[in-house]
Amino acid sequence: MKILSHQSQNCGMWAGKLATGNDGNHSIDKSKVLAATDAGVITPMNPGNFGSIRTAPVVPAPRYFEKEEASRLKELAKEKTQGARHSKKAYKALGAIEVADAVVHKSHRKYEGVVAGEELKKVRSNAGLAKKLHGLRPGYAKLGLGIDKAENSARERIDAIKAKLTAGVN
Repeated sequence: MKILSHQSQNCGMWAGKLATGNDGNHSIDKSKVLAATDAGVITPMNPGNFGSIRTAPVVPAPRYFEKEEASRLKELAKEKTQGARHSKKAYKALGAIEVADAVVHKSHRKYEGVVAGEELKKVRSNAGLAKKLHGLRPGYAKLGLGIDKAENSARERIDAIKAKLTAGVN
C-alpha cells in the first residue's frame, strides 16, 4: 500500500519565496467543482431522455384477440412480470450502490476538507515560527557583536602583552 509514501521533508524548499497559492489567490474552478461525476448522471443540465419501456404496442381501439394471441400475451405477461421483479431488485441494488458511493464520496470530501484545514494550521504554525525566528535575529546579532567586541578586546590585550614581552628583546 503506497498511501504514506510521500516525502514530507520540505526543508528549504521555498528559499524565501512566497509559494504559489499562499498569496491569497485561488485556482478553484467553479465549473470543475459543479461538474457531474459521470456524463450519464441526470442533472438539470443533463435531464436525460425521459424514455420509457413498452413491451407491447398500445391497442388504439377496442378489439377481439384470437386464442393464440391471448396465449402468447399471457406467456409474455408472465415473463415480463418475472422480469419486472428482477428489474425491481436490480434497480433497488443499483440505488443502494449509488447511496454507498455517495457516502464514500462525501466522506472523502470531508477528509479532504480536514486535510486542507489542517494543512493551513501547519503552514500557519511554520509562518509563526519563521516570524519568531526573524524576531530573534537582532538578539543574535547583538550577541555576535558582543562576541566580536570581546574577541577584539582580548586580541588587543594579548597584543599589548606580546609587545611588552618582546619590547626588551630586540
